[in-house]
Amino acid sequence: MRKDGLETRRKILSVCVRLFLKQGYKDTTVSQIVKEAGITRGSYQNQFPTKDSILLELVQSMFGGQFQMARSIAGEELPPVYAYAVETALQLTLTELNENLREIYIVAYTIPDIAEYIYLQTTAELKQIFGAYFPDYSESDFYELEIGSSGIMRNYMARKCDIHFPFERKLQRFLEASLRVYRVPEEEQKKIIAFVLNLDMETIASETIRKLFTMLEMKFDFSFR
Repeated sequence: MRKDGLETRRKILSVCVRLFLKQGYKDTTVSQIVKEAGITRGSYQNQFPTKDSILLELVQSMFGGQFQMARSIAGEELPPVYAYAVETALQLTLTELNENLREIYIVAYTIPDIAEYIYLQTTAELKQIFGAYFPDYSESDFYELEIGSSGIMRNYMARKCDIHFPFERKLQRFLEASLRVYRVPEEEQKKIIAFVLNLDMETIASETIRKLFTMLEMKFDFSFR
């Protein structure tokens, strides 16, 4: 891609992140994006045929950053299932800290093309992480399991925490449900969940967003809550 095309793409993505976080994905219009980015509609359409295609690119960046962050926290000394637990907990944390970010994730799990990207990307990870518990399972089998476990994720994302359902309880319930899907032994589940609950997930989530902003050359002046 030419340099001017890459710069236009970066402008669009930067504007979209700011607008999506400020006013939500659904309430952000293409006209607003074009105006804020200072580009023509034709330039916009040359890069992204639809608003959903922008979201797909952001999801690709976010998921890559999440897995990288989770692996660095879990480290090489812990089994890969710990990285899975941290990464999924990170998604739940992000959606709890900002309502518009919650909408972005829920929409991503709802739009068929984007959900399919998530399924396919996660399937390879799942086979590597949980393959020992399912020695006869193919990638197709893990793809089918991912459809179910991502549904659990989406539903927990959609349920905002309150005094009756605090955030630590949400993390615990989600991890219990998802780890059972992947046949993680009960005693190991307890250790994994204790590890995650002991982490400062809000700081980790903030750092993940900061890295996304840095990649897009945006000033990190967005605050959660």
